[in-house]
Amino acid sequence: MTKPIALAIKWVLIVATLGALLWIAIQLAAAGNTMAVVIAGLVGMGILAVYATRRAVPLKYLVPGLLFMTLFQLFPVVYTANLSLSNYGDGHLNSKEESVTDIIAQSVREVPDTPRYKMSIATAEGGDPTSADLVLLLTKPDGSTFVGDKAGLTPLPATGVEKTPVGKITKAPGYTVLNARQANARSKDLSAIAVPTTGGGGVKPVGLSEAFEGKATVTYDAAADKLTDSSTQPPSVYAPKDARWVNVADPTQSFPQGWKESVGLANYTRIFTDSTIRAGFLSIFAWNVIFAVVSVLSTFLLGMLIALLFNDPRLKGKAIYRSLLILPYALPGFVTALVWKGMFNQDYGIINQTLGLGIDWLGTDLGAKAAILITNLWLGFPYMFIVCTGALQSIPQDVREAATIDGANAFRTLRSIIMPLLLVAVGPLLLASFAFNFNNFGLIYLLTKGGPFNGADTSIGSSDLLITYAYRLAFSGSAPNYGFAAAVSVVIFLLVALMSIPGFRRTKALEEVN
Repeated sequence: MTKPIALAIKWVLIVATLGALLWIAIQLAAAGNTMAVVIAGLVGMGILAVYATRRAVPLKYLVPGLLFMTLFQLFPVVYTANLSLSNYGDGHLNSKEESVTDIIAQSVREVPDTPRYKMSIATAEGGDPTSADLVLLLTKPDGSTFVGDKAGLTPLPATGVEKTPVGKITKAPGYTVLNARQANARSKDLSAIAVPTTGGGGVKPVGLSEAFEGKATVTYDAAADKLTDSSTQPPSVYAPKDARWVNVADPTQSFPQGWKESVGLANYTRIFTDSTIRAGFLSIFAWNVIFAVVSVLSTFLLGMLIALLFNDPRLKGKAIYRSLLILPYALPGFVTALVWKGMFNQDYGIINQTLGLGIDWLGTDLGAKAAILITNLWLGFPYMFIVCTGALQSIPQDVREAATIDGANAFRTLRSIIMPLLLVAVGPLLLASFAFNFNNFGLIYLLTKGGPFNGADTSIGSSDLLITYAYRLAFSGSAPNYGFAAAVSVVIFLLVALMSIPGFRRTKALEEVN
């Protein structure tokens, strides 16, 4: 490739990258994310400064790695840490202003003797009908058409709009109209829709084909920072408390819509001061450490012993045996976990039937933990077998012969010669395996889902790891709490980091053996 062509290709790539960053910045600016726009601009300036000059040659190779590390490692850590300082969760997803708007919109009641809209349920074109934000395509009695969403009513141009004889819209440019089955599947989302209109009114769906415009029964006094619900007698007054609108006369009543706000270190304090959570957290942590340590040691020892066996030059057919032993590692882990779950079934599982046992493997604390360790041993030993096989084959044969000449037996050779040299190669991998098993969400979730659970507290399971506990806090239960789950995730990160530091130091010491 000639120099002019290479230079042209370089500038085409630079311009394309800057164009992509400009497009991203425009989208971020439209969303009102000023800080992200500034970061995108700084990234673009950095790329131009590094790649448009002949200076900073090392940075030309380091910048892609640094960008991806920032995007996929540093940013998730910083975002999770920031989330852990908030009350973000079910009922606390939006700002205070948005909660007021939503409460007022949800309080809309139909005004008697008012005409209704013909309504179709749709999503923006290209959106997933099962999850994308819903919009209402509305036709007024006078035939004018509108699009309704949480921002309000927007006129819908008649060009390209198709309607039934009664006025129900069946097609509109830029939107995908949902059929009855799709709309029924989103009934929960549909019931939450309230399109705000001028004068404190709103439009709400009635069934799947009609909507009404009504008046809100809740009003907001910005000066007093209070909501008043006129649908009760006497009217109920709600004031802000703990990021919720709480009834002043009856503190047990509140609107479900709260708002997101900073809570400082409250989530971390709750982990260690709430007696129920603290006891559960400590028991989960203890099992978490035991699971990770036992999994690493058991898979390593079994993999190493099999590798030593097949490293004997006198053994025939080693290639076939090695291929068969790698099969558990080659199969998808989630499939293997589900197969083992069936094998551990108390009544029909092959383990109990073959051995004549009646153990409730997945229904008791010890049984579930034993099942997890056995399954993870099956899943993990092939990896250690492959690693140890490669490391053993890199050890010079003359080193072993020298040990034999010096009178060392097989055990002494293994302990004093092979193991130190082996650990130089596999030591960092053992640390990586420990970190992986400490957060081995897939195995626990597929095999036991963290259970069994005791009747007193169904949020903490006997076989839970910290990561499955955090997942349950964030995505399961009646009131998911993302902020608290993020705090648990940060604690997990710090624990793994603190436990890994001594291991890395020991690994560095092992390098002196080499």
